[in-house]
Amino acid sequence: MRIKLALGVAALTAFSPMTALATNGYFSHGYGTISKGMAGAGTALSQDSIAAPTNPAGMAFVGNRIDGGFEVFSPRREYTVEGPVSPPPAFSLQPGTYKSSRNGFVIPHLGFNRELSDTTRFGVSVYANRGMNTDYSGESGGPFYAGRTGVNLEQLFIAPTWSWEFSDNQAFGISPVIAYQRFEAEGLQSFAPFSSDPGALSNNGTDDAWGYGYQIGWQGEITDTLRGGLSWRNILKMNEFDKYRGLFAEQGDFDIRQMFNAGIAWSGLENHWFLLDIQHIRYSEINSVGNPLLPNLQTAQLGDDNGAGFGWDDMTIVKLGWQWQQTPAHAWRAGVSYGENPISDEDVLFNILAPGVQEWHLTGGFTHSFTENLDVSGMAFYSPAKTVTGPNPLAPNQTIDLEMYQLGASVSVGWKY
Repeated sequence: MRIKLALGVAALTAFSPMTALATNGYFSHGYGTISKGMAGAGTALSQDSIAAPTNPAGMAFVGNRIDGGFEVFSPRREYTVEGPVSPPPAFSLQPGTYKSSRNGFVIPHLGFNRELSDTTRFGVSVYANRGMNTDYSGESGGPFYAGRTGVNLEQLFIAPTWSWEFSDNQAFGISPVIAYQRFEAEGLQSFAPFSSDPGALSNNGTDDAWGYGYQIGWQGEITDTLRGGLSWRNILKMNEFDKYRGLFAEQGDFDIRQMFNAGIAWSGLENHWFLLDIQHIRYSEINSVGNPLLPNLQTAQLGDDNGAGFGWDDMTIVKLGWQWQQTPAHAWRAGVSYGENPISDEDVLFNILAPGVQEWHLTGGFTHSFTENLDVSGMAFYSPAKTVTGPNPLAPNQTIDLEMYQLGASVSVGWKY
């Protein structure tokens, strides 16, 4: 009955409104309030039933529990254009500073885990991403002279997870991942001459797509004070965005790239954990994200297999986390992470739509246990402002600055049964 209830709630969550989450590119800096309080570290140390997106094997060690909560997230994005407006064929932008108006969002998360036997567990983690999200006013014609402009990408994942403790404190886990995403673009009509299908380029409302893949992982004890963990998620194969096949490369293809996690956790000081994670995200292998604007815009049309994309590079993120069990009922956390932003200065023009330039994240958090069964966790983070400056490739006398900083806080409730 508990398993059926959890799957039912997960299905309902899949159709609830999703909200913004953009830190390491457009992937979250972590999943679950506990892990996010340590800058997303936790590949080697899992503590709640939202562990599967970091490492499915960690679900073997969290026990029978249900976790649910939400995050309040505020990304502040703007771009600045400097330089004269040149006559055609140059594609100059209006000089000035322009801010995206969508600055506050709420995102839920949900997890469930149950012991099936002494060595096997079954759980479900529901989590989300959203990063390519902007909304610029149509005043002065909008960024690209087509009125109000922006994009909105939302992704939700349901990960049923089976984990097996095949030896004492050694576990393997696998999650078949069900993915759902939706997308909308406005204000891109000026790029119609560059599109293979101008009618499927912009202002077509929301399109959605389902897809699937899997994630596997190992987590275990290396010594009495040292734990390790590894996980890998394959490319999630998604249906195409047919309404935007004239925008995204490969006729609307937008698969979700593969991701690697590796980590260690050390408890050599009494009541303290120190965590180190390394995460690698392969943005470049998906053409609609990784293809650069130039020379692709000159050699192929938008929507073609080699059509222009956002020019995002792969990201490698290093995460350091700390946890102090101050009392049996109360724990404190802190963390810091760094990953070089995926946007180069040659690709600033198209990334006005998706300025995922963040690099540093500073986090803190806590858990307080009110009873043996009930605990509440909280987390807050700050990502300092990052600016990427480059030339307007279609009007070389202009430069474009992309800038963003972020604030966020999360709370969740855990119930052990």
